[in-house]
Amino acid sequence: MSAFAALADWGTSSFRLWLVDGEGAVLGERRSSEGMTTAGEAEGGFAGVLERQLDALGVAGDLPVVACGMVGARQGWVEATYIDTPADPESLADGAVRVTDTGRAVFILPGVCQRAEGAFDVMRGEETQILGLEAGEGRRLACLPGTHSKWVVLEEDRLTGFSTFMTGDLYAAIAGHTILKHSVKPQDESFDVAVFQAAVRAAFARPAELSNRLFSIRAAGLLAQEEAQHPATTLSGLLIGLELAGAASRFGRLDETSVRLVAAGPLASRYRAAFDALDIAAHEEDGEAAVRRGLLAAARKILR
Repeated sequence: MSAFAALADWGTSSFRLWLVDGEGAVLGERRSSEGMTTAGEAEGGFAGVLERQLDALGVAGDLPVVACGMVGARQGWVEATYIDTPADPESLADGAVRVTDTGRAVFILPGVCQRAEGAFDVMRGEETQILGLEAGEGRRLACLPGTHSKWVVLEEDRLTGFSTFMTGDLYAAIAGHTILKHSVKPQDESFDVAVFQAAVRAAFARPAELSNRLFSIRAAGLLAQEEAQHPATTLSGLLIGLELAGAASRFGRLDETSVRLVAAGPLASRYRAAFDALDIAAHEEDGEAAVRRGLLAAARKILR
């Protein structure tokens, strides 16, 4: 079975590469921590990192590569400027940039931007994953949790709008740089589902009271320690509840649609618990398989 292309998901801190045939079957793969932040300083720079990973798979020198993610950022290998919504595999392929400082044909896909007044937004990497989700009909909503959670509207095979929520950043900032640093300890890894879901429901129902709820975490630790055993869980629940309230405000009632949850591991479990707390139906998607499908769809259009 001959290789059609190498597909790379090249993020800020990680690198994933798949060697695929024309049908998308994986013939080989490589993973490393040589993301954008370190690849530029590695021997041979981005090209050196890529070629060493391809050599490890015995890839021929004329096999093309299609990549997405932060490798195309301004600080990456070659900037692939954002394309506007609505976006689809065709527009991603049209916006691809060919790298000129390597003998191999390497194409980097662009990110996607939204220019609507009051809703300016950008994504880079997630768009390829979103456009590789399982096909569906009509309007669909997808959630990609993370440091910067993305909520995305899909209509047929087009990405028509999205919103970013800085949930992970807010958690780190509040836990590390406010009065709550005395309550939320770095070593506090315990998680209580009931406490989490109660916090999600509280923030979702009354988001305007969030800053008061946050201070209550500290006050409870001083006044009722027996009732404040899981401050990290409470903080996480409040912030994810706020995110879901924001998504509902932006996109409409979440309990009237099936949300595509694109996540894995503990993060997926936490968002599942949040959706369950609010009776929101969620259909989980394999994010890694989705990004491969999105890359393959773009590669077929670029290399046709």
